[in-house]
Order: sequence, then C-alpha cells, then structure tokens
Amino acid sequence: MQEEYRKISRPEEGEYAPYAISYISLVPDERVLYHLQQNNNALNKLIAAQSEDRLNKGYAPGKWTLKELMVHVTDTERIFAYRALCIARGEQALLPGFDENAYAAASDAQNRSIENIMVEYNSVRQASIALLSGFSDEVFLNIGNANNIPVSVRALAYQIAGHEMHHMNIIKERYL
Repeated sequence: MQEEYRKISRPEEGEYAPYAISYISLVPDERVLYHLQQNNNALNKLIAAQSEDRLNKGYAPGKWTLKELMVHVTDTERIFAYRALCIARGEQALLPGFDENAYAAASDAQNRSIENIMVEYNSVRQASIALLSGFSDEVFLNIGNANNIPVSVRALAYQIAGHEMHHMNIIKERYL
C-alpha cells in the first residue's frame, strides 16, 4: 500500500501543546503513516510475547499494567484522531481535554482479554491510518483548539505516532 509512505511535513512550534514535542520528536522523519503501520506491527509482536502474568502487572506499585497501558494507547489515539477529524472538517469549537488516569481507571482493562484489547487497538490504528490518508496536504495545516491549546492536524498525526513510540520505549525499559 503506497499511501502509508506518504510524507506529512513536521509541525512547527505553535501547532501543538508544549508537552507534545516529547512525542513529536520521537518520529524520525516525515513518513508518519509508514511509522504508524510499523509501530503497529512492532507493538503487536511485543505484546504477543508477554505472559498473562506480565500483562497483568505494572512495573512498580501504582503503575499501569500492560493491559491498562495498551488501552491507554488506544484511547489516546482515538481521541487524537477524533480531534484531527474535527479540525480537518473545520470545527471551531473548543475540543475537550481528558484525564488519562481517570480513563485508565474506568477502562476495566484487567477484566478484558489481551486478545480483545489488541483487536480494539488494531482497529483503531487502521482507522487512524485510513482517516489521515484521506486528508489533503492543505488539511494537515488546519489549526483548531483542543484543551485550550492550538493544534494542527499534522501535529495530531505526529502525536499519535510519537505517543505510541514513547510507550513502546517505556515497555522495553521498565516492563521487560
């Protein structure tokens, strides 16, 4: 599929919240859609290699389990993709923020199978790639307002990829 190699120019300062640079900077080049697909494949392999015991434990007391972490990655991607859709379509209303810890606590991840969690994750990822693939170069420059901060569609694409890369690094460094 040639579309996943499409280049999307890197967002500039002022197109994202200050915290987002930590995610955006993890994306190595402008092939964001390619990285979304490659990250998807890598994370599936990484999670599939984990025991049920490992999936149900945090790396320290009070930290999310791998199941909760996977639901968090999925929830965050879904929210960023929704924001991208709204801004791409010209939405001018303020898009709300979200409390990631409250979402994780309400996710019921511990009572879900990893297979169920991964089906949702993979579905959201493919939907995000399809959504972003359909935007014109001009649409990626649209800027809206999420959580009282200006954000561009392209910044949200980079945040989806970089947020996942961030959590893949945490899994490798702290969980394994």
